[in-house]
Amino acid sequence: MGEVVSLVRAQSSVHEIKRSISEALNIISFEPNGPVKSVAIKPNLCYYWDAHTGYTTDSRVVAGIIDCVRENFGKDVDIKVVEADATAMRTKYAFKMLGYEKLAREKNVELFNLSKDGVEERKVKVDNREIRFEVPCLLLNSDLFINVPKLKLMRETYITCAMKNIFGCIASPRKIVYHPFLNEAIVGINKILHPHLTIVDGLIALGRLPFKLDLIMASIDPFSVDWVASRIMGYSPSRIRFLRTAMEEKLGNPNGIKTRGESIIEFKKKCPKTNPSLAKFLPKAQLQLLKLYHKVVGDVVPPALEGI
Repeated sequence: MGEVVSLVRAQSSVHEIKRSISEALNIISFEPNGPVKSVAIKPNLCYYWDAHTGYTTDSRVVAGIIDCVRENFGKDVDIKVVEADATAMRTKYAFKMLGYEKLAREKNVELFNLSKDGVEERKVKVDNREIRFEVPCLLLNSDLFINVPKLKLMRETYITCAMKNIFGCIASPRKIVYHPFLNEAIVGINKILHPHLTIVDGLIALGRLPFKLDLIMASIDPFSVDWVASRIMGYSPSRIRFLRTAMEEKLGNPNGIKTRGESIIEFKKKCPKTNPSLAKFLPKAQLQLLKLYHKVVGDVVPPALEGI
């Protein structure tokens, strides 16, 4: 059965963001399963673009989560902000460029690269396809694993939010190898890794362009979050392939999903109208500019070019 998803309006000040996070957690009556001594917080730092572009998790949201964790579980909790290297991103640079090194100093938390962790090799079957993953041990052993995705569109999957951010936990940097069967891989890694809590940064969301949404979402179930997120972004959730696959694999069930707090309609009205073909295929001019960027500066390939 689906779970409760809270929708809370948020302002841009650090204090108000933290207040909205606290409200979102109170609405879902979140309680951990046991004592909390170790916490892993996984933002979405897919590339080096600032949170105001809509691509990456705002460090102010993570700061608010850290404060809430300490208020609820004590100042001595071991908190790690974690991310894994990707095909077009190195975690150490993302932490530095996106304000997370400053956050770590101010909040006295550790930044941790999941690609440098010990791993367990796991394999699962999704739609009769066997998929292998290198899974960071830290995430398997943390008392509280908090998933902090960004709400945005992605041409391959239409939406990307809670379940896709778990795909970013895979320790192997070359996640591009999963792109030929990306929807199945998203479901596969979510069969293995189960965050205890998902808190969505919807302050700035990303459609064709970034737009101000002023939203914090929270739930204990990533599937329920993505079901609601699809509706907010203007899609029928049953048409999102990885959500359909999750249902077929008994990983998610839309029956019983409830939203509390603000109305979905209020946030949906803020979202620009989506065009599935435009969400799936970026304009040729943008691709050419990105290719030129890579050719001129010799940087790692931007995520918009992955799989092309």
